Amino acid sequence: MATVQPITTAEQLFQAPELGRCELLRGELIMMSPAGSEHGMIVAEIAGILRDFVKPRALGVVLGAETGFRVSNDPDTVLAPDVAFLQTSRIAGRLPKGYFPGAPDLAVEVLSPNDRASEVVAKVQDWLNAGCTGVWVVDPKSQTVTVYGADRKAAILVSAETLTGGDLLPGFSTSVAGIFTM
Repeated sequence: MATVQPITTAEQLFQAPELGRCELLRGELIMMSPAGSEHGMIVAEIAGILRDFVKPRALGVVLGAETGFRVSNDPDTVLAPDVAFLQTSRIAGRLPKGYFPGAPDLAVEVLSPNDRASEVVAKVQDWLNAGCTGVWVVDPKSQTVTVYGADRKAAILVSAETLTGGDLLPGFSTSVAGIFTM
């Protein structure tokens, strides 16, 4: 019989890709279910819109779901947003093979039907505490985007409104409704 060692560090987590979708929260492994198809479509749409804005302007990189960010040590926390943006100034020529050390500049979280409000608020706070300049929480059910800035103030945008990049992505804008359409 094989002995399974508990995973409590970022290095142990990185060496265990067979675990599937999970995060490490203050040394505790958090397993997550695979996302549904609507969730996947919305994540791909946001990543594509951001990439199409960021890449031609050489502003940085857009990273997809399952990219781990090591946001604290001892106990380790590794979070994986649905979409992330890193400014060029934060990338020293090339991305690390392992988890990125620190938070992304922008973390985008797309809600799943089973997400609890208290957990989402806690995760937003974790991202902001780790140094994110912005966090977008995308809610497919209400078709809204809640935008959090480094000042921790939240603005809820409805489908008739426009999502902008603020100081982080000057000139970026997209319709909130467009995020949710096929």
